[in-house]
Amino acid sequence: MADSHRNAFENAQRQFDLAAEKLNLDHSLRRVLRVPQRELSVNFPVKMDNGEIQVFSGYRVQHNVSRGPAKGGIRYHPAVDIDEVRALAMWMTWKCALVNIPYGGAKGGVIVDPTKLSQSELERLTRRFATEISILVGAEKDIPAPDVGTNGQVMAWFMDTISMHRGYTVPAVITGKPVEVGGSLGRVEATGRGVSIVAREAAKHLGLRIEGATVVIQGFGNVGSVTADMMQRMGSKVIAVSDVSGGYYNRRGLNIPEMIAYTKQHRSLEGYQAEGIERVSNNELLEIECDILAPCALENQITEENAGRIRCKLLVEGANGPTTPEADDILFEKGIFVVPDILANAGGVTVSYFEWVQGLQEFFWTEEEINNKLERIMQHSFESVLAQTLKHKVSMRMGGYMVAVARVAEATQIRGIYP
Repeated sequence: MADSHRNAFENAQRQFDLAAEKLNLDHSLRRVLRVPQRELSVNFPVKMDNGEIQVFSGYRVQHNVSRGPAKGGIRYHPAVDIDEVRALAMWMTWKCALVNIPYGGAKGGVIVDPTKLSQSELERLTRRFATEISILVGAEKDIPAPDVGTNGQVMAWFMDTISMHRGYTVPAVITGKPVEVGGSLGRVEATGRGVSIVAREAAKHLGLRIEGATVVIQGFGNVGSVTADMMQRMGSKVIAVSDVSGGYYNRRGLNIPEMIAYTKQHRSLEGYQAEGIERVSNNELLEIECDILAPCALENQITEENAGRIRCKLLVEGANGPTTPEADDILFEKGIFVVPDILANAGGVTVSYFEWVQGLQEFFWTEEEINNKLERIMQHSFESVLAQTLKHKVSMRMGGYMVAVARVAEATQIRGIYP
């Protein structure tokens, strides 16, 4: 993959600084908003299947809670570090504000490769990590969710652990759970659905026909695979996808349902073969000529080193922070229309919000109601960012940040500084 070792938090702060400058934000407010409010670092033991004890490190960071309780996923990945978690928490603050849901931003992570753990080891790790960060989480103060390396089962273990400590079931303490234990219909597909909705809206703005548009997607996990499926259902032609095993390219189009079925059986695309497919690297995949490029993997994939070689008309960020600020400038000069992550992948947190509300009320909506609400919010959010972008003649990222940062700054000012 591209350079994923840059300091993500420095990138996040720089993006904030640029928006704060454009908004002429008070310098005292800038000092408050450019750093996380609360950080927890934990080192905890887990008994492995062979009887050995291993110690894992993890984090939970809350960036800002001026607009509501903290919200953000839990990531299991060997490259997790505190600065990555800080950046992701900050991005969550802007994302929640941009789609105007009453949350602040948070994020969590454990330094681990979950694919190297057995199911029972994964459960023990999750339950112990949930216990360690339970001093911060709660339906009224910090609601985690799935992220890279975690899924609905992990969320169910997390919810059950907190419930055991409380002595009663607390479904609203976490989102992204299976429907059987208080999860929301439509939550699994929500992020990918949101990416495809804003891709459609952006294409409409650009005068690009979504039917027949060629699409390249980096990442084939939950977000990437759902995006690929949704885009294909809209009539687009997905010509390349990738995951940890590398890239798969066919100019005539890929069989996405078959590839999704393969990954469900084999956990990745490793070994997948089909007529006409060429193997490419993740870096090469990003540079394939196409109408729509959707990076849906990790942060810092498009940098100043490869931005000049990106050959798409529309770039929709399904991942968090896939484009560095330096790359942003290059893409803007090239005339590539970028839909930023804080807008493009906000479908997940939006339906997480629906799940939280349903959990608090113990009253559940149909999948059609969920999808219709998500569609309205994503469309309205895209329109508000586009209006700001056109008004100030800036990039969509700057337009999105101006909307989001202004909302958080206003809430912070209205509430005041305690004491």
